Amino acid sequence: MRSLLFVPGDSERKLGKAFGAGADVVIVDLEDSVAAENKPSARDIAARFIAGHRHRTKSAIYVRVNDLSTGLTDDDLAALVPAKPDGIILPKSNSGQDVQQLSAKLRVHEAENGLPDGAIRILPIITETAAGVLAAATYAKASARLAGVTWGAEDLSAAIGARTARDERGRYTDLFRFARTMTILAAGAAEVAAIDTVFPDFRNMAAFEKECAEAERDGFTGKMAIHPAQVPVINAAFTPSAEAVKHSLAVVRAFAAAGNPGVVGIDGKMYDRPHLRLAERLLARARAAGIPT
Repeated sequence: MRSLLFVPGDSERKLGKAFGAGADVVIVDLEDSVAAENKPSARDIAARFIAGHRHRTKSAIYVRVNDLSTGLTDDDLAALVPAKPDGIILPKSNSGQDVQQLSAKLRVHEAENGLPDGAIRILPIITETAAGVLAAATYAKASARLAGVTWGAEDLSAAIGARTARDERGRYTDLFRFARTMTILAAGAAEVAAIDTVFPDFRNMAAFEKECAEAERDGFTGKMAIHPAQVPVINAAFTPSAEAVKHSLAVVRAFAAAGNPGVVGIDGKMYDRPHLRLAERLLARARAAGIPT
């Protein structure tokens, strides 16, 4: 999951564009991008489109449902699970318990639609409430369905009363950098993918490329997008380079050749077990991106 592209669930035209954008995941949105009065029709449009057009795309299909506090989640699942999405995006998740609650709901809908138990994964947005940020550690072992964790700034701004998430230079303020950091740590604790949030100014590609590079540097393995033009930039940023793959292979092979000791030397430099683990993680990302290792 390098690139995850949001698309409103109530627009067949935009759904069509998203399905051909080359994103690793298309997120069919039933939440923020759909007006309250359009949510029933969005469910029908999205379900029919996924069922009828998923053969046109290599992208995984996730659906962002409305959060558990709205009372709309059950209707979203009833309409969309028959279309067999690959996963559900859970907004405003307050803790691992919310993931468990959604998992229980999915188990019922999977059984009713002849799907294997656990077939549909869950990707929660864990920082859209103050409680969610403070409960980041609870996602470890919350559910076998957990595909990763991601974060969001806009809803958190509204929840805590912050006027803006970024300073005059366009960088996140300390509070939102904390939420971002907690997401990376939560993913590490749960041993799942860490997915960076959206970059709203999709016309500012220079700033977007910089943010992608910084996210990859810090441990994120993918990023969400709001426009198809952002997808190639994300895929490039989160695909390991040939040089990085070559170096990681050298580290893995050196440890194997030495009988997997605690430390090995390569070209005059010492590498220990954390370096091996980092190399193995990068190679796993490379294989997922279709790079031979």
